[in-house]
Amino acid sequence: MRGKVSFKQDLCKGCELCTTVCPVRIVKMSDSLNVKGYHPSTIAEEDMHKCIACAFCAMICPDCVIEVERI
Repeated sequence: MRGKVSFKQDLCKGCELCTTVCPVRIVKMSDSLNVKGYHPSTIAEEDMHKCIACAFCAMICPDCVIEVERI
């Protein structure tokens, strides 16, 4: 199973919890800042195919800014 992950980047506070639970280590912190002044979580487009749709990132996010679609 594969997944497509989307982030509500302007709501992310950059806590980095999602980066610690990703088993394939594709969730990273962006170099750019969001409207709150934090580095939001992201997955590089070229790494999205590596997503296994485990949704650990979405489950650990305290602000519910991550959505995982299983495809």
